[in-house]
Amino acid sequence: MPRAMFEYTKEILKKVSFDANLFCKELKKATERLLPYELDELKDFILSLMQKNPSLKQCLVYLD
Repeated sequence: MPRAMFEYTKEILKKVSFDANLFCKELKKATERLLPYELDELKDFILSLMQKNPSLKQCLVYLD
């Protein structure tokens, strides 16, 4: 079941990646729900999203 939450989180983050503030809010929620190794995978996913939308870089503070 946790893997389903990880996939769901990625879908939500993709959908809100147009707005950095909304993206940060959803990322903060994700850090409370996901397991530590999933957060590492999520960071890689976010880095790939940042190539298309550099304004998302400010949200990385939630992953450190």
